[in-house]
Amino acid sequence: MNTMNHHWQRFTLKQKLSRYAVYLVLIMAMVQSIQSVEVIPEFFFDAPEQMADMFSRMWPIDFAYYPVSVHDAMIETLNIATLGTLVTLIFALPLALMNASNIVASPWVHWIAKFFLVSSRSVNSLVWALLFVSIFGPGVIAGVLAIAFRSVGFVGKLLGEAIEEVNMGPIEALRATGASWASVLLKGYWPQILPSFFSIVLFRWDINVRESAVLGLVGAGGIGVVLSDSMNLFEWQRVAVALLSIFVVVIIAEIVVVNIRKRLI
Repeated sequence: MNTMNHHWQRFTLKQKLSRYAVYLVLIMAMVQSIQSVEVIPEFFFDAPEQMADMFSRMWPIDFAYYPVSVHDAMIETLNIATLGTLVTLIFALPLALMNASNIVASPWVHWIAKFFLVSSRSVNSLVWALLFVSIFGPGVIAGVLAIAFRSVGFVGKLLGEAIEEVNMGPIEALRATGASWASVLLKGYWPQILPSFFSIVLFRWDINVRESAVLGLVGAGGIGVVLSDSMNLFEWQRVAVALLSIFVVVIIAEIVVVNIRKRLI
């Protein structure tokens, strides 16, 4: 009696070759990247010593400098993050509605919404800040607009996806009663996306607090201005105060966001 031995394989030969091809491309890209990056060996191997020297210059931390400049700059950073997030909603909400296929059926409208959402996400907040600093000059306005324009793509995309995932049963029931478009939107869609809305906005505000901390490096206001000035003057003890303040505020913002989400969602 002949018995046949079947050898089970997770991947077919074609799948294996495809995986190996991907690995080969990744390795080639990594090798090419390493070759194209100009690394000065003397600076690379001297980095640990220079880092240790910099940290030694930061100690002892000049806490007396905090009430002089750091506190007001930190409050300004939080204001930039908060106002930027609020301004974001002015642009993100209409774009989210335009991007949702169960709200708007026109493919041209979807394309326009996607264009603005992708454009917003494609440009870094520092680049937006440089652009608005050149238009409005250094200050808080440039920082707020940079945060807002950077956040529109993030908030609009996630809100659009949340709208598309709603249960259409209540929506169809409201439409069957002859309810207006505004009533369907406020009483059918809005209650279902409310948890996602708060979650997305709070999460983005948390990110904006971190991003607004560095906008001052290009003149867009906030703690980054103090940090940049201290570094340019080689006042490393004051740099340490600014960095420590940023770290503490980011941790506090994370705790606040987590607690608010637990209460609201």
